[in-house]
Amino acid sequence: MTPTDPPVPHSRALYRLSAGSLVALIVLCAAWELWLAPLRPGGSWLALKALLLAWPLPGVLRRNRYTMQWASMFILLFFTEGIVRATSDQGASRALAWAEVVLSLVFFFATIFYLRPFKRAAKARARQDACPPPAMTHDAFLQACADAIGSAHVLTAPEDQAPYLTDWRKRFTGRARAVLRPAHPEEVAALVRLCGGHGVPIVPQGGNTGLCGGATPDTAGHAVVISLQRMQRVRAVDPINNTITVDAGCILASVQEAAAAAGRLFPLSLAAEGSCTIGGNLATNAGGTAVLRYGNARELCLGVEAVLPNGELWNGLRGLRKDNTGYDLRDLLIGAEGTLGIITGAMLKLFPQPRAQVTALAALASPRQALAFLSLTQSHAGMLLTGFELMSAFCLELVRKHYPQLRLPFSQAYPQYVLLELSDLESEAHARGVFETLMEDALAREVILDAAVAESVAQSRELWNLREHIPLAQADEGKNIKHDIAVPISRIADFIDVTDRALAAACPGIRMVTFGHLGDGNLHYNVSPPTGQDHEAFLANQPGINRMVHDSVHAHGGSISAEHGIGQLKREDNARYKSPVELAAMRAIKQALDPLGLMNPGKVL
Repeated sequence: MTPTDPPVPHSRALYRLSAGSLVALIVLCAAWELWLAPLRPGGSWLALKALLLAWPLPGVLRRNRYTMQWASMFILLFFTEGIVRATSDQGASRALAWAEVVLSLVFFFATIFYLRPFKRAAKARARQDACPPPAMTHDAFLQACADAIGSAHVLTAPEDQAPYLTDWRKRFTGRARAVLRPAHPEEVAALVRLCGGHGVPIVPQGGNTGLCGGATPDTAGHAVVISLQRMQRVRAVDPINNTITVDAGCILASVQEAAAAAGRLFPLSLAAEGSCTIGGNLATNAGGTAVLRYGNARELCLGVEAVLPNGELWNGLRGLRKDNTGYDLRDLLIGAEGTLGIITGAMLKLFPQPRAQVTALAALASPRQALAFLSLTQSHAGMLLTGFELMSAFCLELVRKHYPQLRLPFSQAYPQYVLLELSDLESEAHARGVFETLMEDALAREVILDAAVAESVAQSRELWNLREHIPLAQADEGKNIKHDIAVPISRIADFIDVTDRALAAACPGIRMVTFGHLGDGNLHYNVSPPTGQDHEAFLANQPGINRMVHDSVHAHGGSISAEHGIGQLKREDNARYKSPVELAAMRAIKQALDPLGLMNPGKVL
């Protein structure tokens, strides 16, 4: 109960009686003292007493019990002063002093009487805190969840839970007391309140396509998984404001299709776009292939709706491009991987559909030449440049090995390749004109060695298939050690050169699978075992290889996680490379929003 709270309901009449009596007594005492002032010596002291008695009056009218506690101190002071005068004065002055003593006593006991309801309520709360109600049993908790979302969506059987308990890479497998599948934000809020009231940890989950174990529970089996897969509504499309509002469980490809149906583009594009959800994209601040032009998930989101750890449903779906009204809760939730709340809805930015897209594959001698080609392309194409993907020769060698139907457009192999795409709002003729000028200049400067430009949508799709099949070819080849890193664009060539040599010296024969979004500095820097080596034996080197790669990333001013998040996989490394100032601030934010530590425990921090 706060200082301005009214008493508990059963004491309301008592409160009114006490408050009314106090107001009357304050007025009476003040009048008494003012009446006495001109009748006897020390009138200034009496006037001061009157003012001190009148001072608590506004506090009483505001029902502030602390004001009355101060008033009671003044009353005791006046009582003592009155006793002294009553025993020393003579005649009428002595009688008046005794009258003041009596009034002070009445006033003091009225104050105590007034404060009794607050005291009783405080004692009741103390007893309740000392003897909390018995914890809800497991079965009772599950029944309460079933009452909130329906028993069909409370999964407890191992075979029903299995798809939700192992991550995409099958690196982490956990246990859960239940998998809960709400259909509406209000149901998510009800479940979070239930879990908070009974100390049950929560693991939010979207499409379960994450690569760092961020949506997988631990092995203790105490947590529940709250899956948002049933929340797939497209709530609204606004082509004037260029926004689309969706449930967090919407599949990314479905959002792209809904935008296209309205004549707009939602540019976030990932290899897992047929399975991943918008909520998961925002929770990990996903990037993809078009960050160079449109930005990552954070930059594509105008507002979110989320359930906070205390169970409150916050609606931040306002569609504003400018809003400088203090701390941005949206930006705290995006990239937090469900540790600060559960995103249940999002308002996303839309863009005009390009009228033309031109795709090409360029061959180069080295990553350093790729950087020179990027700079030249930006000078020629400007904002037309949508994608700029680097691929090493070994990447496409793996693709051709495991997917022979995919063909390279060159008669010979080259050390490096860049897949680039221009998107034009004007016309295809304009886009191709820019492309031709760019390629002529790049060949003349010997920045590139060869180039193949797609002449149709089908050929463009074939070129993109080469890039998109690299992760699949890696999986077919066997296990490898993956790194999702970011390095300042100007230092990427130095990073690759230094780190490749260090790894080759430490592990002779290793094969580097280096590819990624060169245009925004994000590399997938993966290490495959030497030909013929047992893959499980090679994975024993993972801690040492990770440390070498991440140390080099840190030395080059980069980040150990560009777009996949931290999850369980990189939590210790994050603590190693983040500055103490950042970690302390992150922990303070976590403690402020989630003091019980129930939101996705064991992730990020």
